[in-house]
Amino acid sequence: MTKFLIPLFILYFVSFNARAEQNYSGNSALNCSINDKNGPSSAFLYTCNGLSKSCLAFLMFKSQPPYNTVTSISNLTSSDSEKLATINDASMFTVFPTGKEVIVPVNCSCKTTDYYQADTNYTLSTTQTYFVIANDTYEGLATCGSLLHYNPYGALDLHAGMQLHVPLRCACPTRSQIASGIKYLLTYPVDWGDNVSSLATRFKVSSSSVLDANTITTPTLYPFTTILIPLPSEPESSTTIVHPGRPPTFSPPVSPNKKTKSKRKLYVAVAATGGFVLVVCVVLFSVFLLRKRSATFVEGGQIRKTKFKSSEEIRDEIASIEHVSKEYKFQEIKEATENFSSKNRIGGSVYRGLFGQDILAVKKMSTDASKEVNMLKKINHFNVIKLQGYCKNEGFFYLVFEYMENGSLREWLGKNVPMGHQSWAKRIQIALDIANGLQYLHDFTEPCYVHKDINTSNILLNKDARAKIANFRLARESEGDITLTCSSQAVGTRGHMAPEYLEAGLVSPKMDVYAFGVVLLELITGKDSIIVQARSEVMLSTVIGSVVAKDDAEADLSSFIDPSLRGSSGKACVIELAEISVACLVQEPARRPSMADIVSSLLRIQTNVPPRISPTINSNSPRMGR
Repeated sequence: MTKFLIPLFILYFVSFNARAEQNYSGNSALNCSINDKNGPSSAFLYTCNGLSKSCLAFLMFKSQPPYNTVTSISNLTSSDSEKLATINDASMFTVFPTGKEVIVPVNCSCKTTDYYQADTNYTLSTTQTYFVIANDTYEGLATCGSLLHYNPYGALDLHAGMQLHVPLRCACPTRSQIASGIKYLLTYPVDWGDNVSSLATRFKVSSSSVLDANTITTPTLYPFTTILIPLPSEPESSTTIVHPGRPPTFSPPVSPNKKTKSKRKLYVAVAATGGFVLVVCVVLFSVFLLRKRSATFVEGGQIRKTKFKSSEEIRDEIASIEHVSKEYKFQEIKEATENFSSKNRIGGSVYRGLFGQDILAVKKMSTDASKEVNMLKKINHFNVIKLQGYCKNEGFFYLVFEYMENGSLREWLGKNVPMGHQSWAKRIQIALDIANGLQYLHDFTEPCYVHKDINTSNILLNKDARAKIANFRLARESEGDITLTCSSQAVGTRGHMAPEYLEAGLVSPKMDVYAFGVVLLELITGKDSIIVQARSEVMLSTVIGSVVAKDDAEADLSSFIDPSLRGSSGKACVIELAEISVACLVQEPARRPSMADIVSSLLRIQTNVPPRISPTINSNSPRMGR
């Protein structure tokens, strides 16, 4: 009996495999640590289950500089440039607009593996991660897990100049698909807002065929994943679209002349809040006392009267004030940190130290930090981390900062806290703190500064969850509106870098505005860099832009809101916050708002948000600390 059952089982298995379609990966495709030890995984590539081991397949790629020409896209994907030009009704000299869908014909094969794949190679021009290559460069047509699997380098071993093998996701039709008239499969990277019905309509196929091709049982599709579109004939360029960015909600800036600049400074001064106002008051009071004590001074043997200073001169004085930073002895640093004890380690090379009665943070640096020290001496603002002192010893710099009890904004957003603790009112205050700090750097320092590395890890929170900007390692002076950096390699947190800096090395305050837009999205969604890192800030801003225009915007946006805030009061403000984020993420720097505009908008939003209602505390629960 067993003798007959085994062949029947094999026959059933083979026939079932011939009929089986592919499985939709869901967001497991974003998991870099996934493996296929227990069998082929849809989070890697598509299973080799088609009628043919090799076939012509198609990929959909959205044009993005520098991959916006026929030649550059064909080189990136190892496709035939002439076929690519023909199927897209383009010439070899065509430059596709950013966001334009480009059909890429590839040879899809599974001759040597359990998976279908279209093979290509990618040479790293900078130090990147597998995640960024898969989801940023290849837009989800590759996966982080498969890149790790098919390359000999570890996740932390990548550096510029390396060549990687990139297996692209593709598939060939199964026997049942061919029988139903399907000739080709197109691998489509899911964008924000996509759904099966709309894609089926656009590509002129039935929704059921798309559902069957991907074995989709749930209507939810995740960005940076792919689905297969079954086609009865080769795809046509008429089915492609351009994915537009949302236009800014702020008016484009006027070309600054002397008059408008002074008006803008007055507007900025009025809009600025928090710590900077306090600094202004202290300085003005100090100037008043000094004048009262001595209205004259001696110069060249003559007694001269002090001149009354204009508001512009007072502003310049404020910008040039240096606060006193103590120069510590190394022995003091060692004693405060208990010889850099592991129990005092906050994270990385930062330690907690007890200096007399004060708890401070000590950052150990192996690089020359004199530039950062000199800059921080000139910066006085509540929303910028305060440098208390420094020390240099045997080639190392030790910077001593005020201690921030709540750690980084990234850590704070990731905390599992009771509903309502991280209220909208609190998050708007944090956004306003960051905006005030950046506005100060852009408009009230002399010279003005661009931070260049604004991200949630470089925003620190004190015991009251008030935000301060930290880590000025990459900051630089910005004397003009735009400066061309000498560096040939972009440095910073990639997911937060403005496109003009990545592509051309352009540095301006507007690159901080772009990064602020990404941080604002993180405040709205609670998502960490696993999403933001892969250019999703632009994609999320696009869908938010389209949602904002609808009457049911708040309902549609609920899927993007941090789950810990979905039941909190003031949720309606997310629409306005999203609009600010969208404006910050506009590709053209000149069309982004200034930080003064953003501060003004956030102040208006803040006035309309009800204060946080304190959570009910059970009398039997432990007392909450401050």
